Amino acid sequence: MLGSLKNMFKVPDLRGKILFTLLIIMLYRFGAHIPVPGIDFQAVQRLEDSAREGGVLGFLSLFSGGALTRFAVFGLGIMPYITSSIIVQLLGVVIPKLEQWRKEGPTGQRKITQTTRYLTIALAIMQSTGLAFVFHNGGSSLGISGDIDLIPNFNAPRVMLIVISMTAGTAFVMWLGELVTQRGIGQGMSILIFASVVSGLPAAGAAVRAEGGNGRFSVLIILTLAILVSIVFIEQGQRRIPVQFAKRVVGRRQFGGQSNYIPLKVNQSGVIPIIFASSVLYFPVLISNVVPWDGVRSFIDNNLIRPTSLTYIVLYGLLIVMFAYFYTAIAFDPHQQADVIRKQGGYIPGIRPGLPTERHLAGILNRITLPGSLFLAFVALLPSILLAVWNIDSFAFAGTTLLIAVGVALETMKQIDSQLMQRNYEGFLK
Repeated sequence: MLGSLKNMFKVPDLRGKILFTLLIIMLYRFGAHIPVPGIDFQAVQRLEDSAREGGVLGFLSLFSGGALTRFAVFGLGIMPYITSSIIVQLLGVVIPKLEQWRKEGPTGQRKITQTTRYLTIALAIMQSTGLAFVFHNGGSSLGISGDIDLIPNFNAPRVMLIVISMTAGTAFVMWLGELVTQRGIGQGMSILIFASVVSGLPAAGAAVRAEGGNGRFSVLIILTLAILVSIVFIEQGQRRIPVQFAKRVVGRRQFGGQSNYIPLKVNQSGVIPIIFASSVLYFPVLISNVVPWDGVRSFIDNNLIRPTSLTYIVLYGLLIVMFAYFYTAIAFDPHQQADVIRKQGGYIPGIRPGLPTERHLAGILNRITLPGSLFLAFVALLPSILLAVWNIDSFAFAGTTLLIAVGVALETMKQIDSQLMQRNYEGFLK
């Protein structure tokens, strides 16, 4: 391992990419601590204490590295870009124009990227405006305990200044992520999410230790290590479907005849189902502000805001499984894959090309998605269940944090490993 780390800095261009990525991460974390103008700093401290209890605010704060609870310039983090990317990807299934752009190669991808940027700015404006009103009215819709008013002098110019500052911060974060993708190492947006979620681990661990004691903290550390190993095992797991290509003779040259395989990952959807499930559970919380029935508000406050409640745990797990199947069906199309194999003159041994191949791929995909989705739900819910048994409210999103951190770390290591192997250096992965 030490030799591999040393080899990373022997290659000048790879060393430059790594140092550039670290510089961008430092700049991103610096912006996460600069508050927007016109807020009450004492109220910000109380808001941070409330976010440690988990709930909707705790989840939103997870992806911003605590910048949201500080009401920082980078308070929205990368979430508007993630949301817009998901929306554009989903709309590509129903809007023919987006599907046409996807098939145009680099030119179409640039158009999709530009559309995603515009949608990100629009979402940032809406979210920052909504947060300004929520935090001025006490933030009860986000599960904030106590009456916290971050904007005491609430007027149109001040709200406009806050919205412009947070929207500009989101645009700048989006630009930083694209810079990392172009000039750094790894996928830029994923690297920024990784920096956000990992930055909160020390404080979250200290909160669990202070609330539960050294014994329970040690049990949680052992559980975290076990989950870490299992995440690596599942993330690397895949079902390889063999594909045989027929031989073709053109003139004096022979083409095809080789064997290949289609790698289907056990966790094909990554951490996207967890984000989707949390967003769906967030909708009733918003609706509770306009519903006049006290019974509905009481049910939402007692069951959908607290991540340690039984109703929240059951609904969260079911939604994760459902969205895992939903996103996998979008990310991998058996009909399209079967058509590509047929056009290239290939076939799966024992399966006829065309419709039988499509059915075969769909059946395998459904079977391997079930354990992958159950694993996602298990990892996301196990720390919450344990903390609910111990009556500890802190560190409610430990499973989600580990899934994101390990997934991004593995992908980044693969990129570094491939660049080292190109230069005859031994990489990280054996």
